Amino acid sequence: MSARCPCGLGQPYDECCGVFHRGDGTAGTAETLMRSRFSAFAVGNEAYLLQTWHPRTRPASVPFDPGLTWTSLEIVGKSGGGPFHQEGTVEFRAHYRAAGRGDSMHENSRFERVGGDWVYVSPEASS
Repeated sequence: MSARCPCGLGQPYDECCGVFHRGDGTAGTAETLMRSRFSAFAVGNEAYLLQTWHPRTRPASVPFDPGLTWTSLEIVGKSGGGPFHQEGTVEFRAHYRAAGRGDSMHENSRFERVGGDWVYVSPEASS
């Protein structure tokens, strides 16, 4: 049995986000994609992050900070992003440890469907 998935759903990684990271399935909702992307950051899976990034906003690479460890994900809110939507947002707080200290980042991410699959677009613009 594998370790718990970093996404916070409490399931073994291999049965949770590992399914998406291996290419054995696709996220059916924006929240599921958000969770799988957090897990990809936690395990250092650059290929998955780039694959699930919108082509118009995708960077050339994803720099990982070796001194940073992603520890947990908290979903704060969401709009749209369901199985029958074409776009949505997921607001989250991602917790991490760096230089022996805990901290978090907060973002409201935008997602869209491309070719039927959910992809990350960008942080939602602040009003």
